Amino acid sequence: MTLEVFSIALAALGLLALGGALRQLWRRRLLAGSAQGSAGILLLAVATLSWALLANLHTYRRLTHEQLAADLSFTALGPQFYQARLTDAAGFATFFELHGDEWQLDARILKWRGLVNLVGIHTLYRLERLSGRYRDAAQAAATLPSVQPLARHAGLDAWRLAQRFSGWLPWVDADYGSATYMPMADGARYAVLVSTSGLIARPRDAATRKVVEGWR
Repeated sequence: MTLEVFSIALAALGLLALGGALRQLWRRRLLAGSAQGSAGILLLAVATLSWALLANLHTYRRLTHEQLAADLSFTALGPQFYQARLTDAAGFATFFELHGDEWQLDARILKWRGLVNLVGIHTLYRLERLSGRYRDAAQAAATLPSVQPLARHAGLDAWRLAQRFSGWLPWVDADYGSATYMPMADGARYAVLVSTSGLIARPRDAATRKVVEGWR
């Protein structure tokens, strides 16, 4: 909401400045009109960039404490071949096919520093991809990976901007990616939690806990 209000305010100021510029030009005050017009265009440009950044931030979810990011369950389709059912925090379920012995879920986390948290901008996260893994390194090197993208891409990439201009944006930490992985098995069910320290995967039932104990 803070960024939305900021963008709307900039757009309103830009329109007012352009209106004032037209009035000045109508009165043949070219210097004043040009100055106001330039200021108005600049404000509208910044407002447009803010809206583009806001569109990208809306692809992330707000994080204020440890919370459920996804539920994962697996059905065996063949040797080292599984159907994965991923249910996100909004309750939307998607099915994927994965090859391998293990699954891996990756996420991006945008952490804010200092006073930024005090104005209502919380840590944000976005699930990036779900992939299959082979335990045997030689098999992994000889086999094409199965990778399923999860993220929507819209507007300006806040992650890339924060990385590229880290010196100018000291209040945001975009160097933090997180991943968790566990074994796949027929009927296995996992809860994936996210906190400001990253992703955590936990078995949902006793049968899955036995799979994890044997995997370790």
